[in-house]
Amino acid sequence: MLPPQAEKHPMPRYFFHVTDGHSERDTEGTELPDIYTAQNQAIRTSGELLRDMGGEFWNGTEWKLEVTDEQGQPLLTLRFSAEEHPALTDPSSNLGSA
Repeated sequence: MLPPQAEKHPMPRYFFHVTDGHSERDTEGTELPDIYTAQNQAIRTSGELLRDMGGEFWNGTEWKLEVTDEQGQPLLTLRFSAEEHPALTDPSSNLGSA
């Protein structure tokens, strides 16, 4: 008789969906041990994607990364939005208001 094999527990699969004016659905997902690891991965992934967007991120469009489980249930959402405001180019134009 063979010894009983240890029951294998597969890691949960998390999906990282990006919306930045259009949606990019993660169809493969990533196996991670728990939701806390998925949170850390979401933060790292967001930073990498935003860095790679460069100046495109500064157009005011909301950017979102949503983490879902294998059933498509939302677990986490990170939202970002950035707008570039022009600096005052001629400070002498405000002299009378001080």
